[in-house]
Amino acid sequence: MSLFKARDWWASVLGEGEEFDQGCLCVGDVDNSGTGYDKIIVGSFMGMLRIFSPHPAKPDELTEADTQLLEVQMPDPIIQVELGKFVSCSESLHLAVLHPRKLSVYAVSGTAGNVEHGDQYQLRLVYEHNLQRTACNMTYGPFGGVTGHHFICIQSMDGMLMFFEQESYAFGRFLPGFLLPGPLSYCIRTDSFITVSSTRQVECYRYETLAVATDADTKQDSNQQSKSSGKRLTADWTLVLGEEALDICVPNTSPAMSSIFVLGERNLFCLKDNGQIRFMKKLEFNPSCFLPYASVSEGSTNVLMCNHNNMLLVYQDVTLKWAAQLSCVPVAVRVANFLELKGLVVTLSSDGHLQCSYMGTDPSFFTAPKVDAREVNYDEIDAEMKMLQRVIREATKTQDILPRAETEEELRLTAVVSSSLDEVSCAIIPEMNGMPVPSVTVKVKIKSRAVVQNPKMTVCVQPPLAVTQDQFVLDSMGSGSELVVSFSAFLNGLYPPADMSGDIAVSYSSATGIPRVSQCKFSLPLRLVCYPSSAIKNAKYKITVDTNKPPVNLNEVFPDFSEKSDNNDSSALGFQLITGSKVIVLASKTSQRYRIQSESFEDIWLVAKELVQRFDQHFASLGVKDFRNSFTGPIPLPEYFETVDHHFELRVNAQKYQDLLSERAVQFRAIQRRLLTRFKDKTPGPLQNLDTLMEGTYRQVLALADAAEDNRERLIQAFARLRSATHLLILLLSLWQGLNSEQTTILEATLLPLLQDTPQLGWEESVDAAVSHLLKTCLSRSPKDQAISLSTGPLTIPKDTSRLKKHIMLLCDRLGKGGRLSLSSEANVPTAVMMPAACETIPEPIIEQDEEAPLQQDAAKYIKKKQSSKRVKSKSDSSKESSKEKKEKDPGKESTKETKKDSGKEKEAKVSTKESRRESTKEPKKESTKEPSKESSKDKELPREKEPSKEKTKVSRKSSVKAKEKKSEAGDG
Repeated sequence: MSLFKARDWWASVLGEGEEFDQGCLCVGDVDNSGTGYDKIIVGSFMGMLRIFSPHPAKPDELTEADTQLLEVQMPDPIIQVELGKFVSCSESLHLAVLHPRKLSVYAVSGTAGNVEHGDQYQLRLVYEHNLQRTACNMTYGPFGGVTGHHFICIQSMDGMLMFFEQESYAFGRFLPGFLLPGPLSYCIRTDSFITVSSTRQVECYRYETLAVATDADTKQDSNQQSKSSGKRLTADWTLVLGEEALDICVPNTSPAMSSIFVLGERNLFCLKDNGQIRFMKKLEFNPSCFLPYASVSEGSTNVLMCNHNNMLLVYQDVTLKWAAQLSCVPVAVRVANFLELKGLVVTLSSDGHLQCSYMGTDPSFFTAPKVDAREVNYDEIDAEMKMLQRVIREATKTQDILPRAETEEELRLTAVVSSSLDEVSCAIIPEMNGMPVPSVTVKVKIKSRAVVQNPKMTVCVQPPLAVTQDQFVLDSMGSGSELVVSFSAFLNGLYPPADMSGDIAVSYSSATGIPRVSQCKFSLPLRLVCYPSSAIKNAKYKITVDTNKPPVNLNEVFPDFSEKSDNNDSSALGFQLITGSKVIVLASKTSQRYRIQSESFEDIWLVAKELVQRFDQHFASLGVKDFRNSFTGPIPLPEYFETVDHHFELRVNAQKYQDLLSERAVQFRAIQRRLLTRFKDKTPGPLQNLDTLMEGTYRQVLALADAAEDNRERLIQAFARLRSATHLLILLLSLWQGLNSEQTTILEATLLPLLQDTPQLGWEESVDAAVSHLLKTCLSRSPKDQAISLSTGPLTIPKDTSRLKKHIMLLCDRLGKGGRLSLSSEANVPTAVMMPAACETIPEPIIEQDEEAPLQQDAAKYIKKKQSSKRVKSKSDSSKESSKEKKEKDPGKESTKETKKDSGKEKEAKVSTKESRRESTKEPKKESTKEPSKESSKDKELPREKEPSKEKTKVSRKSSVKAKEKKSEAGDG
């Protein structure tokens, strides 16, 4: 990584979808203007030839159209372009263009116009050679020591060197032991050709040796070649590289000594013209191209080298002199002189980014202005200091695990869902339950603020929703570029989805190579999974949502469903789910209530969520700020627990199928071993019906596997329905208690911790652990009852769902009593909240205290014994106060107890024995043995009402023992 960037002098993007390689770039005075300034010639594999004379745009100039001198579409792909003296009757420079089956030589001429933009350039064909073999690359030079002219040597894909002396074909020679073509270059000083063979060694062939060798009209092997006329072709010298070569260059820097530069995949070699190594540089990156050029100091050569990390490196022999950052990965690099600046670096990437840049920095002429002295306003500074302290205090309170991004992302994603369904559906299943399955198009707009490399986009939706394509491999993007990717979403399962939202993530590498991820979300329309239907008045499950505004016309809230609905009643609207039941929304004409009803409890979720969201949008568009949705209860926990039980039953069945399959598999392998032993026995004996037993076991294995697979499919559907029912329960709880977004997020994380069930971890045990954590922390009865240490044992599938149901009921009850959901340990004391009239509190069972007893015993290890005894006292005091309050609230019950003294005394005795037993079980045994005096003092503090029951506790000891056993059994359950 470099601190400096190559300074852009001029840049252009060539075509769209064209490809370029290292031979597609050439610089020189192609039009023979005589000014000494170069032009840029670029050819592409699409056959497009372009010539540029770049110059920087003036401040008042809006376009740079005059920088492109010529653009010609060739009929064949262009492999390589070169400038040289290729015409016999002229010493001017001509352009040689190499096609796969043709070599063309052109003359470029310019005609000056009468106005500034009137110059015209023409491309005239001088001669061409049709090739009998497919060309790979070419080189040129004064072969044989000619002066004033250049000859051309073309290497074919099958290893033949074809020599052209300008307009005429000279001869052709096959390279010995050829397999694949490599780079080719010509050394003027030794009049030889250097290439790298597929044996990974540098080979040098003199022109004189090639000229007198055997003619290559047809390819011959070595034996036939030795028997024919002429000498056998041999290399002048060879050098083993041990790696593939990307390019060979022989700079003409000194007439006394020439150097041969070979760019390998991991090393840079510099050879003498006799094949000896001058030096070698091991590279720590993957190079893409290079260019040796003359150095200022004698005896050394500079090398421009580009790599796949977008870096431009300048070496003087083996010493790195400069490094600069480029905007793309070049495949060809040249040095050119232009009108206003000499020695510019010209680079060309594989996708057509042509750039002229220079190294260094621009001088800065900015001078800081003088700061005017002004008086300090201490009141403003004091107010600003208080504001900053408040910001710091709020920032330290947050408990975010991941750091927040302070800067704007390099890649911005925007997902836009089409407002209308696709005319031609892209769904895999075209029809379900007699209804066509629609699809909707989602367009993702990707905008980059910096250079983005190798972006890959992933689309994720929850089943049964699916998309036409979920993985996209995108092209690298430059700064300020935009890209739009489209895909379609549709329903692909026989059950309704629990979530209509989707996630889009794009992973990419920044310009410095740092991997990053950008994300965005999108929400699919309800119209994708249901159709408008006629409304019915009666249904099994009903939910009523209250508002604080007059009732609205449902056709205005759901315009996409009212247009295609048959009835014109604005107070009733029907939704027919494609893979579910019918959901009806009824608006009250007299009150501000809306009823949602259906024959399936979990199918209400999607419509209820859409109704609440559209109400908020509708009243927000009208400018109403105090609109509020609410739910008066009761919470439909029995209906919700039916879905929980169904899901748990399928999980238990899956475990049973797994165990049965394991047993049958063990039995099947045992029978196989027995049969194998019988077959290997030299004295054959009867099989004793082992073959019949094996066939029966095999059929049982197949039947169990099919049943397990069917149960797995049903379990997936049941989990999706459970998620829908849980989402509906969370929505009703948030409307019931007016939870904010943070509390709703905590509730969602508690009741929906998993996106899918696994055999190792299921929904029931995860939710039970999360709800228990809330009940022991933020939803505890008081801060004193909060757990000090929480058990972190392994989660296993429970025996039944009674414990889970009990905890969910307690969660709803604590929320109904004013409990607050919070991750922090501060201010968790429940606040008094007025309960709605139609909602009743859920009584907490006595077993819940026994469940908290082990946790208190674990916590008692870390607390002194005196503190534990005080805690028991506080609990007994609290029980006293609660009993007094009950007496004050129920005077009628006291009168009945006075009339029936005998029965009342027996009941009080049983209650007192239970309470005393409960307190004795909560205390450690050691404390009870060591401190009998404290226990006697506690007994003295008991209320007088329990004194007459002392004698009866001895008599009813057996009944209390039975009650204790029942209580322990219920606690284990």
